[in-house]
Amino acid sequence: MSAGAINPADTAEISFLGQKAAQELDEDLMGPLGFSVDQLMELAGLSVASAIAAEYSITSFPRVLVLAGPGNNGGDGLVAARHLHHFGYIVSCCYPKRTDKQLYKNLVTQCSSLDIPFLEIDEVLAQPLSSQADVVIDSLFGFSFKGTPRPPFDGLIKAMVENDGGSGTVATSSAAPSDGSRNRASDVATVRRPVIVAVDVPSGWDVEQGDVSHSGLSPDMLVSLTSPKFCARYFEGVHHYLGGRFVPPQIVEKYNLKLPEYPGVSQCVRIGGRS
Repeated sequence: MSAGAINPADTAEISFLGQKAAQELDEDLMGPLGFSVDQLMELAGLSVASAIAAEYSITSFPRVLVLAGPGNNGGDGLVAARHLHHFGYIVSCCYPKRTDKQLYKNLVTQCSSLDIPFLEIDEVLAQPLSSQADVVIDSLFGFSFKGTPRPPFDGLIKAMVENDGGSGTVATSSAAPSDGSRNRASDVATVRRPVIVAVDVPSGWDVEQGDVSHSGLSPDMLVSLTSPKFCARYFEGVHHYLGGRFVPPQIVEKYNLKLPEYPGVSQCVRIGGRS
């Protein structure tokens, strides 16, 4: 599939949202329907963690690095970090521009209480991503972002784009371990580029038109939240998941949403990607 091409019909029956509709939908959830920001963040982060665990097992992908931005998307990443730790992954975070809001301070405290390390951005950029992680979570910017990424986030996006110069290979997925055991980073025998998992919108992409700035960021997995944004039509990676098993019928009706059924008790569902 050529760059910028629309994905095949595996997502044809699923609704896509533009930036304005996505913002209004969130406002409706947090207004008359009674959801709080931290509640939505918890559901989103759990969905991201569940999608990663479904495709990238602890046995083959034990190390996870979360790149967290200053807004709600970054909060989703920090929640995912906590859940992935409890799933048994070896998690670290880079959160270079923190906010004074109590919600985000609480997320940091929750991760710190689990001894999840917070790395300085200089530490992350000083060495290849492959030496730090098997999975990198891109939770820098979400659907509210406009413009061009600025320091320090542009450096992190560049690192994901370069991703060790594209050297080596990356696995598409792996079977989940039967015993749920936690492997140490030293157990990984081969060095490969880490997979990039974007939360809702790949950082630096236009929410509706994709990578119009030609940043080159092309994640291996995209976890859309609530409903895919228009930019997801330009996703060319291996796994496209949807998280958001909480959408009230009033929202479905108002925004004329067509959403897939979630299997069993899963918090996420695969809706596309390369086969």
